[in-house]
Amino acid sequence: MNKKILNIAIPNIISNITIPLLGIVDLALVGHLDSKVYIGAIAIGSMIFNFIYWGFSFLRMGTSGFAAQSYGKKDFSESFYILYRALFVGLIGAGFLLIIQKPIDLFSFYILNGSDEVEFFARQYFYIRIWAAPATLAIYSISGWYIGMQNAKIPMIIAITINLLNIGFNILFIKVFGMKSDGVALGTVLAQYSGLFVGIFFLLKKSNRLKLHFNIKEILQTDALKRFFNVNKDIFIRTMSLVLALSFFTAKSAKDGDTLLAVNTLLLQFFMIYAYIVDGFAFAGEALAGKYFGAKDRKNLIKLIKHLFYWGLSLAGVFTIAYYFGDNQLLKVLTNNTEVIENIQPYLFWVYLIPILTFGAFIWDGIFIGVTASASMRNAMLISTFLIFLPSYFILHHYYHNHGLWAAFMIFMIARFVTLSIYAPKAIFNKLT
Repeated sequence: MNKKILNIAIPNIISNITIPLLGIVDLALVGHLDSKVYIGAIAIGSMIFNFIYWGFSFLRMGTSGFAAQSYGKKDFSESFYILYRALFVGLIGAGFLLIIQKPIDLFSFYILNGSDEVEFFARQYFYIRIWAAPATLAIYSISGWYIGMQNAKIPMIIAITINLLNIGFNILFIKVFGMKSDGVALGTVLAQYSGLFVGIFFLLKKSNRLKLHFNIKEILQTDALKRFFNVNKDIFIRTMSLVLALSFFTAKSAKDGDTLLAVNTLLLQFFMIYAYIVDGFAFAGEALAGKYFGAKDRKNLIKLIKHLFYWGLSLAGVFTIAYYFGDNQLLKVLTNNTEVIENIQPYLFWVYLIPILTFGAFIWDGIFIGVTASASMRNAMLISTFLIFLPSYFILHHYYHNHGLWAAFMIFMIARFVTLSIYAPKAIFNKLT
């Protein structure tokens, strides 16, 4: 079981490492420019795209779960139809985003509270990066499908290509051409399309099977599309609730000024680094839980879940130690702004709590996605966001200010683990009896 988990987890960890690495390089590049407003611009611009792209992340998660179950059932014809359906929905979604980019801009900056200078550069970032939408959504579908088909290596190659090229483009545009946050956005667009070309290259190797299973009637089959949208509707609601919590965190940071926005943006990098690493095991949960669920293999599913939590706990311990001894070293890489570094010190102890308090939620997410228990995921996230996180913030922030914001966020992550644990017997195991 450990070998099966690591065969999927390790390629995903390798590819996921490049994502926070990209964030670190971006922040390091703009963090050493002549003003801290560029850090805020990247934070707010990225937050807008978190709303947009995480809202469409069901294309990866839903596709992964469905493909894994079809793999477990050995229904390979259906697996290709799942890929086509995901690409079809992604294409429509990307076109819609490009059409409504102006309303997205007006709404986003209406609810955000950055300074005029931060908002100017964030808007510039937005109007460049939005053109990556078609490539980004297609990559979600392709990567999710490969993970579901128990192949983590091709998504790894796609992700590494995207993020390493993104880093290279960003260094080129900022260091050589003298661009600012707009250079980061342009680098992202070029890297996303490069990654899409890599994904298409690998799919073309299966061109004969793709042509064989290209049947419009089957792809647009009403019951299959209805199930696809029902599951993905729940994943969408779940994901948007998560993005709301993260965006609320950033918006409240921005309201307290550019310095605190920069402080919390840098601290969130510690959360993101850990999240992307532990997600490697969550992805293994998606692929293997879906496979065993589709094959009605209750014994191996239970064994898988136990092993995943052992790995998650071990990883949490390693990261807690690493963060405790290496926090300031990483901060010096991210910025040389003495005001930001000085103001960040009182909040560093939250970084040490991140791994142990958050790993359980990530592991459960992967398992629930694999068995397509989307309604339970949705309910758990709604409870954690609206009944736990937001009330906790309004109570704690009043007394403890930014510490209260971080405490509420940690309580939110604990609530996600607890609610998913409560839902697990009914959502997963009872369906196998």
